[in-house]
Amino acid sequence: MEKEPDMKRAAQSVVMALLLAASSLASPLGMRHGLAQDGSGWTTDLNVPAQKPPQTEAKPEGDGGTTVIKKKAGEPTLPADVAKVQLVALLTADGQRIEQDLVWRVFEESTQPRTAGKLISKHTAASPVLTLKPGTYTIHAAFGRANLTRKITVATGGVEMTEPFVLNAGGLRVNLAPVAGGMDSMKSYFDIFTDERDQRGDRQVVLSRAKPGTVIRLNSGIYHVVSTLGDANARVEADVTVEAGKLTEAAISHKAGRVTLKLVTREGGEALPDTEWAVLTEDGQPIKTSVGALPTHILAPGKYMAIAKSQGRVFRRSFELADGQSIQVEVMRQ
Repeated sequence: MEKEPDMKRAAQSVVMALLLAASSLASPLGMRHGLAQDGSGWTTDLNVPAQKPPQTEAKPEGDGGTTVIKKKAGEPTLPADVAKVQLVALLTADGQRIEQDLVWRVFEESTQPRTAGKLISKHTAASPVLTLKPGTYTIHAAFGRANLTRKITVATGGVEMTEPFVLNAGGLRVNLAPVAGGMDSMKSYFDIFTDERDQRGDRQVVLSRAKPGTVIRLNSGIYHVVSTLGDANARVEADVTVEAGKLTEAAISHKAGRVTLKLVTREGGEALPDTEWAVLTEDGQPIKTSVGALPTHILAPGKYMAIAKSQGRVFRRSFELADGQSIQVEVMRQ
């Protein structure tokens, strides 16, 4: 009877020995080699290769070529009712990304043709990441006067996607060449119009009253530029071509003269105040109107008629202006 407990104790000793042996084989490997887990996968100092970075699968969609980003193994997935969309703007299809001065606008899909839907959000980050529900959206990207509007479709399944917008943008800088007679400092500006005309023969205005020397960002194409020196008819018109990814420089050369108008009762006399003025071309086309004793205007070279109105009476005098010339025209009040 005493041998049976001894046999049980011996069996228990064997089991404990086996358990201790198994424990010594299982745990020291991880402790000795510093087994750790980081964002790229399991690694040890035994040169166990880390997991490969996530792969992307390009799926052309619309104009931009949507890229759907595959999830990393073990990474939490988005809910099926939302998706993350990153917007990226490019100067050209194979050019660099635009990293500043961008404005993005996101619109809901409109039920009315040729009508924008409700504005959902506006972003000024270079590459904003949007969280959107599945559906169709209209995205407008603006880079200065260069812009692009197109639709994107967000799929179900909690995907992450990148939407590139190729703006085909370039720059235009209009410089004013020196003007004869020292009139360079006179107020000048230029307007930009589309090259094409509508059914009435008019061009669409792209930008008004831009300052010389300023870089204007535009979509690639042909534009009609009208430069004005002063506030009358000293204008120069030219067609310029803007290329994507490039800066186009345009030098404008003006021909103009300066005229000061003066209503007097005698030659060399004091200018009469509160005089209403009109400057007409030789054939009677109105050029400029003003009010005052000594109005000064910049005009294109040519022949003109100055008309002064004072105290209900009208007086006139013709004059001629040459390039770079500064003259004073006295109209006699008789």
